[in-house]
Amino acid sequence: MLPAIPGQAGPAAELIDGAPLAVVRVALDTPADDVFDYLAGPEVQPGELVTVPFGRRTLVGVAISRCTHSDVPADKLRSVAQRLDWLPPLGAHWIALAGFAARYYHRCLGEVMLPALPPALREADGWARLALRARSEHYRAAPGQGEALLAAVPPRARTVLALAQALVAAAGEGRAVSAAEARVLCSAAPSRLAEWTEAGWVISGRADQPLLGAPSAAEPSTAPPLHEEQRVAVEAIAQAKGFAPFLLHGVTGSGKTEVYLHAMADVLARDAQAQVLMLVPEINLTPQLQGRIASRFPHLPLAVLHSGLADQERTLQWLAAHRGEARIVLGTRLAVLASLPHLALIVVDEEHDTSYKQQEGLRYSARDLAVWRAKQLGAAVVLGSATPSMESWWRAEQGTYRKLVLRERAQTDATLPTVRLIDINQERQRQRALYEGLSVPLLNAIEARLQRGEQSLLFLNRRGYAPVLACDSCGWLSGCPRCSAYMVLHRPERRLRCHHCGLESPVPHHCPDCGNVDVAPLGRGTQRIEEALAARFPQARIARIDADSTRRKGSAQAMFDEVHAGEVDILVGTQMVAKGHDFQRVTLVGIVHPDAAMFSHDFRAAEHLFASLMQVAGRAGRAGLAGEVLIQTRYPDASALQALVRHDYDGFAATQLRERRQAGLPPFAYQVLVTADHAELERALAFLQSARNRADTCRMAPEVQLHDPVPMSMVRVANRERAQMLVESTSRIALQRFISEWVQTFGEALGDAKGVRWQLEIDPLRI
Repeated sequence: MLPAIPGQAGPAAELIDGAPLAVVRVALDTPADDVFDYLAGPEVQPGELVTVPFGRRTLVGVAISRCTHSDVPADKLRSVAQRLDWLPPLGAHWIALAGFAARYYHRCLGEVMLPALPPALREADGWARLALRARSEHYRAAPGQGEALLAAVPPRARTVLALAQALVAAAGEGRAVSAAEARVLCSAAPSRLAEWTEAGWVISGRADQPLLGAPSAAEPSTAPPLHEEQRVAVEAIAQAKGFAPFLLHGVTGSGKTEVYLHAMADVLARDAQAQVLMLVPEINLTPQLQGRIASRFPHLPLAVLHSGLADQERTLQWLAAHRGEARIVLGTRLAVLASLPHLALIVVDEEHDTSYKQQEGLRYSARDLAVWRAKQLGAAVVLGSATPSMESWWRAEQGTYRKLVLRERAQTDATLPTVRLIDINQERQRQRALYEGLSVPLLNAIEARLQRGEQSLLFLNRRGYAPVLACDSCGWLSGCPRCSAYMVLHRPERRLRCHHCGLESPVPHHCPDCGNVDVAPLGRGTQRIEEALAARFPQARIARIDADSTRRKGSAQAMFDEVHAGEVDILVGTQMVAKGHDFQRVTLVGIVHPDAAMFSHDFRAAEHLFASLMQVAGRAGRAGLAGEVLIQTRYPDASALQALVRHDYDGFAATQLRERRQAGLPPFAYQVLVTADHAELERALAFLQSARNRADTCRMAPEVQLHDPVPMSMVRVANRERAQMLVESTSRIALQRFISEWVQTFGEALGDAKGVRWQLEIDPLRI
């Protein structure tokens, strides 16, 4: 379904100076309107990037359509300034994808299109430099002009003569000399070539350069044999016709990646132009998958797209995908909006992961857009996870998605780890004190692995040394002055740091309120656990992987390489270590403090907790060594933990869906969250209340329900007070229809509350 672009079919053609009006509609990255009309010659085609005057600025935009009518008077229309002539136009399917995202997430078309492009293409100043990388000038002597060219060169100018001779020789052999080769022969090549071209002795031309380098000459790695469940899954995907959504539900270590690779191989073998898109939730998962894909398909160009790339490199990777040169594209959520003209298969690994939801700007779900894009193209889409989201699981239960199940681990000698709960309450009753938050059974299990030369992984989803610094004399806590949160102690740097606004301050030598010098850390983060383990096991090689230890580019991959190489005995980490990594010698996973997630206001908290714990538990026992998972908890009877002990995702999901059906929560309802922030909470709440009052002027179906505005659970972030208002409906169509009309009244509501910033989020993941 193509997007509805205003003005594609207008009234009779207008005239300007006796000629039909030639108007091109351009999408710009501005919330002011969807498209803007400009005069343009016939060379400007839909899908091309252009620069246009916009007020006093010059902006890059996307030409959407051509027409012969404009609502703007002809004498007021301005002209397109420049077009990016060397870039193939963005295709109709990509424009349709952007149009759907704009309509569904209620953003202007340009606010979707332009941010989806790599940075270098959004700035006209970089077009010329980029063209030198994407295209290369080539030269040869003009037919019949070789002798004249050689005669024009003084004999003593040896480098110039060498250049002329190379041009003549190239013409005789039917080839050309590139600009780079010419500069090697003669440092003055640019000026000489310009002179000779003007004189007619030399002709020039441009040729597209391969952006990803020459294909590898290596032989493809040998694919391991598939077990029966994998074979059934691969065959089902291969036999699919047209749009085919699959949910691949496989336990950790069951070989989901091998299913992806076989499905990719089938698609790429059937069509010499076909492209495959594979999405992963986090940047640190791309290196190992990139290596695995490259070794399996060494002859096929592979592009990688994520925000961690330098702007120029990201642009070249995007161009390779857009030109069809890259047959395989591996990326994070932003890659779902890349231009792939021959896309035939989409894979979304760890489809349940919340990282697929963008939390600023266009708040889209990459997983949901991947499904829509596959439907639009009539292609297969494979959503893989050991712990599928409730939305995907429900669709599979209803038959909307076809469920493919992998119940056993891929390696014949690998079994699921044993999961055991350590009741902290009983430990204390036995008078077995915790050592820096670590129980005796967990410490004994770590020591046993050290003696056997095996690896242990300790998971704590809280970075820093301690979540708060406290004074036991007056009760002072290290609160952030800008947020409703505490500043976290980072002991190695001797800094207090707010993980919400980034504010930092030195660790105080005494209590700021009463002067007491005995200020102490409360609670534990990964830094404190690492320090405690180093003191308890001085002979062990310990590594910590979290957002603090991996700030430098490439540091995360270097640390993961050390773990894979067996150079680490104990790995301490946050969510970064929980998913996708195949640690061959990890036989023990210790989960230190999962209880805090059980008391969240968010109805998805149990789902997120179960997914997180099952993912990290799956790192144990993957290479034939018996795995064990120890979970320290004060609430061993919690349903999520009991289901984890049984490895019973099906039972856990059934319970969750039953509770949500009774409560009218997703996936049995659809939600929209409106948030507002201001320096004063009353202003933010007043804006939301004013917007709510204006809902009475809109056509609101009976199934649409507006809740009252309330402060957010964390009210203040970076000196902005935040409030929220939830809209729910059992009908997605009714909800979308209401939202489309309602948001048009927000401008009036803002008139009552100056300085308020508001955001609209469709299908919010956290409330």
